Amino acid sequence: MTQSPPSAETQGRKADHLRICLEQNVQSQLTNGLERYRFTHCCLPELDRDQIDLSTTFLGKALAAPLLISSMTGGTEQARLINQRLAQTAQRYGLAMGVGSQRVAVENPDLSPTFAVRSCAPDILLLANLGAVQLNYRYGQAQCQRIVDWLEADALILHLNPLQECVQASGDTQFKGLLQKIEQLCRALPVPVIAKEVGNGISASMAQRLIDAGISALDVAGAGGTSWARVESERAPDEKQRRLGNTFADWGIPTADCITEVRAIAPHIPLIASGGLRDGLEIAKTLALGADLAGLAMPFLRAASESEAALAALTDVLIAEMVTVLFCTGTANLRELRDSQVLQRIP
Repeated sequence: MTQSPPSAETQGRKADHLRICLEQNVQSQLTNGLERYRFTHCCLPELDRDQIDLSTTFLGKALAAPLLISSMTGGTEQARLINQRLAQTAQRYGLAMGVGSQRVAVENPDLSPTFAVRSCAPDILLLANLGAVQLNYRYGQAQCQRIVDWLEADALILHLNPLQECVQASGDTQFKGLLQKIEQLCRALPVPVIAKEVGNGISASMAQRLIDAGISALDVAGAGGTSWARVESERAPDEKQRRLGNTFADWGIPTADCITEVRAIAPHIPLIASGGLRDGLEIAKTLALGADLAGLAMPFLRAASESEAALAALTDVLIAEMVTVLFCTGTANLRELRDSQVLQRIP
């Protein structure tokens, strides 16, 4: 039997991931932990709502709102359309955006246009993306620089997904010695490197090791959102892999816990909160806990698969919800939201 080339296998996996996320319930049964927090209401804000300021900077790039359209997809024609719509939305609203893993484009450069969105979004903070484990599978600085250059990216995300690789049939599970290679890449690459989990969270101890290795920013991507173990169980070729995915579908550290733990040991590291965020109230909670940006994937993916109008409607309501939180807590900007201690843990 003739084996499929690696790019064809990777492309097929990307198409499966997109289909399953859009068609199946692949949410973790864990919560993101944000329900344990509540804002203190201010009945007399002494503010003009129209002057609430959501602007911020991240890795030196100005953003109109603290929102990241999280890494999702690429490698297929459907993904190309979705990425273009997402990029146009990021440009229109002044948001940041990450693309899905570009490994498929390294394997087959003809697929790189499915990620190419800079022409649609010349001004946004744009993040390239590769699985960190690929550094143990013959990838190095040259491949990382190539995907950054193709995308005209401002930084590179290295995503960490040990559970997904364990559950995935023929997953890449050689993680030994990987931290040293990440450190070498951080020293060699001319753009910042961001370490990101994919939905199981980053603990304080691992955050410290990554920071010591030279990582410029962290995306905790905690539990409470899309479960990639559950996604992989939906495409498992046999009962063993299907059971693995179901057993570990709710594994991980909730997003809220990741933020507080990481901030306790690293007060100044640029920090992205993602993992199960579904509205502007949850976004505001992560910012009040200490995150600099909030990343959403599934809500943007579903809207982008529908239409540009659906994306605009989603973004409008997320921004309106964040503005409402600031207004009703009497805080005029994101710095005040974080410093004023208006978010309390529920006893």
